[in-house]
Amino acid sequence: MRLSRYFLPVLKETPAEAQIVSHRYMLRAGMIKQAQAGIYSWLPLGYKVLKRIEQIVHEEQQRAGHIAMLMPTLQSADLWRESGRYEDYGQEMLRIKDRHDRDMLYGPTNEELITDIFRSYVKSYKELPLTLYHVQWKFRDEVRPRFGVMRGREFLMKDGYNFDLTKEDALHAYNRHLVSYLRTYERMGLQAIPMRADGGPIGGDYTHEFLVLAETGESEVFYDSEITDLSFGDRQIDYDSVEQCHAVLEEFTSRYARTDETHEEALFAQVPEERRRTARGIEVGQIFYFGTKYSEAMGAVVQDQSGAQVPVHMGSHGIGVSRLLGAIIEASHDDKGIIWPEGVTPFHCGIVNLKQGDAEADAACEALYASLEALGLEPLYDDRNERAGGKFATMDLIGLPWRITVGPRGLKNGVVEVTSRRTGESEEMPPEQAVAKIAKIYGKAL
Repeated sequence: MRLSRYFLPVLKETPAEAQIVSHRYMLRAGMIKQAQAGIYSWLPLGYKVLKRIEQIVHEEQQRAGHIAMLMPTLQSADLWRESGRYEDYGQEMLRIKDRHDRDMLYGPTNEELITDIFRSYVKSYKELPLTLYHVQWKFRDEVRPRFGVMRGREFLMKDGYNFDLTKEDALHAYNRHLVSYLRTYERMGLQAIPMRADGGPIGGDYTHEFLVLAETGESEVFYDSEITDLSFGDRQIDYDSVEQCHAVLEEFTSRYARTDETHEEALFAQVPEERRRTARGIEVGQIFYFGTKYSEAMGAVVQDQSGAQVPVHMGSHGIGVSRLLGAIIEASHDDKGIIWPEGVTPFHCGIVNLKQGDAEADAACEALYASLEALGLEPLYDDRNERAGGKFATMDLIGLPWRITVGPRGLKNGVVEVTSRRTGESEEMPPEQAVAKIAKIYGKAL
């Protein structure tokens, strides 16, 4: 993409309403624009990152054997009355009526709707286990929406639902989700710690939240510092293996890690003092096992091996796709702007032409641009007739992890400059070597 043809409305000044880093930089980098309190338009740069995050979520869900679908944003209140949650959910639920005076709601979550789908089509244990998920916009009418996309009213979420014959099978689904979430977050450059949590209005005896440590986090968290040394890495897991998935659960949840809602001071005191940590955390996902809560209330039963009709065991699993974008910025930035991890960057690298209109510099930039695109990469070429300082400031603000700087002086020596946004380190090399370096970083073959 050529920046002269792109829609990137960057701001020099920080809007007064932005209180935290992610909100400030998302507004200044032209990623979002507030439509009304807690509701945002996603401008091209922000939308690209959002789709990168969503794609990683899809890939890891499907790697774990989960099946994608799509459910509507509007739901019938009658389904929620069946489960008993319509009156219990509170004022966060946006309740509306259609022109026929039927009660409806803008879905904050989808347990009822997915249970209705399941009970309509699945009748036998032979069709289990089954996990369905979708990525869809949700609405929760927060009384005080703030912090940009971190606590908005409208947000994009992946929510998945497992259906299993027994509690043991459902707990394996729980463990499987925990493994898939660890992979998902690490691919985004995040360390998200699973912490014992409260079930809230969804319910459930087994539930973990995944939190990213950040000073701006809404939750106070208490944890054993050993947990921050853990990494899932590139290990291969058989998602059908009960033993392997359970081993990962034990590895990542055996040390103390809890939110303030479930914190127990006596248990925390058993952690060696030098390893006790208190911090703030941003919730980016949660997994639940809630048994037969919805299946019993709504008649989601299957025939088991003996021919009896039994309610299925269920769980739900959410990832805040739009919230993740803010969490990544909170965890990865400096005083110049955003620093995107390679896995979610909107463009793989930036190309800065220091002297637009110079024939040699223009030709070198065009060649770099074409070579990178031919490898399936997306460069952002700043071909504007602007000062070099302004171009560098824009690149630093929008946070592309790599920058190739091209100028007449370097080209006389046959080199361009490749700069890491994260470290600030620069290296001069021939243009073809610069292309090879960027290609290797993103796993592209020359």
